[in-house]
Amino acid sequence: MHTHRVAACIMAMLLLALASCGGGGSGKPAPAPSTTANALAITVDGQFNTINVPFVSVTVCVPGTTTCQTIDHVLVDTGSWGLRLINNGSLNVLPAVTNSSGTALGECTQFADGFTWGSVRYADIKLAGEVALHAAIQSIGDQPGGASGVPADCSGTGINENTAALLGAKGILGVGLFTNDCDACLISNSTNPIPPVYYACTGAACSNTLITPSQMVQNPVSLFPQDNNGVVLDLPAVGNGGTASLSGTLYFGIGTQANNTPGRVHAYQADYYGDILTSYKGVTTSSFIDSGSNGIFFADSAITQCTLSLGFYCPSPSPLPLTATNIAASGGASGNISFNIVSVDALSNNVAAGNIGGNAAIFGWFDWGLPLFFGRKIYFAIENASTALGAGPYYAY
Repeated sequence: MHTHRVAACIMAMLLLALASCGGGGSGKPAPAPSTTANALAITVDGQFNTINVPFVSVTVCVPGTTTCQTIDHVLVDTGSWGLRLINNGSLNVLPAVTNSSGTALGECTQFADGFTWGSVRYADIKLAGEVALHAAIQSIGDQPGGASGVPADCSGTGINENTAALLGAKGILGVGLFTNDCDACLISNSTNPIPPVYYACTGAACSNTLITPSQMVQNPVSLFPQDNNGVVLDLPAVGNGGTASLSGTLYFGIGTQANNTPGRVHAYQADYYGDILTSYKGVTTSSFIDSGSNGIFFADSAITQCTLSLGFYCPSPSPLPLTATNIAASGGASGNISFNIVSVDALSNNVAAGNIGGNAAIFGWFDWGLPLFFGRKIYFAIENASTALGAGPYYAY
């Protein structure tokens, strides 16, 4: 089964998720040319006292109606798939997703230091001119089916990040390499549902359950009628000293319009887990490219740890120049990356910093977070989707 990451790393607190599964999807035909408005503004503005957190605004509507609301400061995350929004009560107008028995469904999404819990609801999702109709989303903090509390196998995973302050955003827009957020949960002949992910809930209790694809939280990009084979993130370069404001663009589709057509880029095919390989100082590890991580996270005991910004590096002298090599999961394509690491404790009043990093949040992985995006267009092709660079899943830059 696929490993599902929801990565939302914020300053001094790594929220890098390791939920139980994800990915999936079926083959798709070559994309047709599109004229739909496919560009969504990204802002990095330090909301919720964060650094290097890219936000977008998302509109959700009661399916088939014009009853809509727009939620700002939703984290755009290429390390996960699916829309998850903090519910302050306004999402209760969205219809609950239920199973064949009419029982409401809930979902638990696990992070390295906590989890999100909430009901699953249907919404029409509007992003720029793109629309994903009748898509399942996670309504964070919303108790499904009149349940009270959080299931024990979910709450035992850490802090309940059910507020914007705790999550570091008003929600997470997962637009990574896969369609389904838990393929293993779709095994129809299993009598042992994958815990702790999806639940059927009543006023009495919640229990782990199997679900169907239409009930599952899915990458909304894969549900668009066009521009649905991936995304492109485009952010300007940021110097060693950081910047007090930053704006960029999230483009939907790869090679479907002039603004998302790849130029001279290298594609790095990812594996079943969404990983490629990175060679650093003679050691090769699994790696991934993730806009939801606010730094470059990797293991290097030779770099001094920060005193104030725990988990981050504070090299002296700063900046510290480094080099790594990214490699396609099955070998073949490879390319060197030169990058710097600066002392995080020395930064002040910046919402974006181009060269911050820290200890590997997941042992044995190299996490290329937002600093890799600065000054680059990075392409994320959805599994089995056809593009000009081949079928996904892959990263390209």
